[in-house]
Order: sequence, then structure tokens, then C-alpha cells
Amino acid sequence: MLRHLALLLALLLALPSAWAQSGPPQGRILRHDVPSPALGRDLALKVYLPPGYDAAAPQRYPVLYLLHGNGGNENDWSQSGALQRIVEDLIHRHAMPPAVIVMPGAGASWYVDRIEHMETAFIRELLPSVAAAFRVRDDRAGRLLGGFSMGGYGALRLVLKYPDLFAAAALFSPAVYDPEPPAHSSSRKVPVFGADGFDPAVWRQLNYPALLPGFVARGISVPLFITSGDDDEFQIELQAAQLYARLRRDGQPAELRIVNGGHSWNAWERSLPEALTYIFQSTKRP
Repeated sequence: MLRHLALLLALLLALPSAWAQSGPPQGRILRHDVPSPALGRDLALKVYLPPGYDAAAPQRYPVLYLLHGNGGNENDWSQSGALQRIVEDLIHRHAMPPAVIVMPGAGASWYVDRIEHMETAFIRELLPSVAAAFRVRDDRAGRLLGGFSMGGYGALRLVLKYPDLFAAAALFSPAVYDPEPPAHSSSRKVPVFGADGFDPAVWRQLNYPALLPGFVARGISVPLFITSGDDDEFQIELQAAQLYARLRRDGQPAELRIVNGGHSWNAWERSLPEALTYIFQSTKRP
């Protein structure tokens, strides 16, 4: 009798541990290349597919495009940002719907048509290619955008220039310096903003203040979640607050969070759950 009771007690004690180890259902991350005539090469992607994607049900999922920082690649979000763990916890708690997440590799292009035609490749080639290859929604209400640092710069530009394509966006420590980047910013060291060194006129031409009037005139609302670490070495917390104030002045929906951390993954990972919860409010569940 005592032996049976001991065995039963051991089984009961093991159940919470087994449940904790199993955790939420898991999706998967795969590599996918998109042929790009605009770039003259393939555009490399990492694509997260949520739990249940491989089931027979022909449902279409909202899609989030996540952009990396200067000199990074398509692996950054999944390898450094704890993306899958955070996303699957949010899905498990119904804080966001199951979604496909696309992470393109863009090097140091700053997502503009300068050293190569990355903006054209993104809008004209990547979006339709993903819609054809994966079961994602191919409408504005099902398409979201996000990025950190250079990727935040790119995400903001794309939203302001193409607000008819994106329902919402999350900007993590966006490198949207106005009027100019600081001396130690990587934007001054790449040939994107000037053929013979950094050109302030090119920076101002491409940066978000030049796009704001046209965006506001179109009257399309795109909610933006803006976040930065309070110890950012480029003082992006000040730039984030300035961007937020301009959006609010123009009647645009936006949220601002200044969190503990620097210009690093510790701040972005800390902000990711709330950012994803916020932007996915603008889309519908599959």
C-alpha cells in the first residue's frame, strides 16, 4: 500500500514539471529565398510559421515583416531576439493571433533605393512573393511591419510612404535622427547617404520628416508602437519621443515606451511582447 502511494505521489509531482517542459505548441522557422530582379540576386529570408500552420485547414494568416539593423541579416531576430519563444507565449495566451513572420536579409541597405534597390525589392517583389509562397493574407489589414535600429528607420519610411499596404508597425530604437545622425552612427559610415561620404542633404531627403506631410495628407491611419532604451548610446530615446510628439500632433495613433536598456537586444526583447500585442490589435485572427 505504501509503495503504491509513493508511486502515485511521484507521478503527481512529475506532472507540473512535464507540463512546464512541454510549454506552448511550437511552430518552426525555415529559410526561403526570393528571386529579385531589382537586386540582381536572391533575397534571403527566414520565415516563422506558427503552430498549426501545417494542418490541413486552408486558413490564411496575418503576416508580420521584421527588419534587422545595419549590417545584420535574416537570422538576427530569430537567433538574438528570442522571437519564437516570445511569439509562441503570446499566441498561447491569446495576446496575439497565430501569424507568419518574415525576416528578410538586407545588409546595410537602410531599406532605400541607393546602393541597391532594396525598397523596390521589398515592395514590388518580396510582398507578392510571400503571398504566393505562404498562406498569408494579402490585404492591408493582414500585413504588419516592424524593425530595430536601421530596421526601425526602414519600417517607418515604408509605412509613411506606403500607408495603404500596412495596418500597423512597431519601431524598436528606430534610427530616425532629426536633423542628422550623431557622429558615431553607422549611417555615417555606409555609402547609402552620399557617394563621397555622408551627405546631410541626402539624409534629410530620405528621413521621415520629408515624408510626414504627404502621409498626413492621405488621411490613412497607421498605429505605431515606438520604443527605446533609456540608456541608448545614440540617444534614440529623445528621437523616439520627438517622433511620437509629431505623430500625436498630427492626430496619428501611437504608443511610446522608454524601457530600461541600451541600443541592444535586452531593450528590444523587453519591449517585444507589448509591441506585438499592440500592433496585432489592428488585424484579424485567421
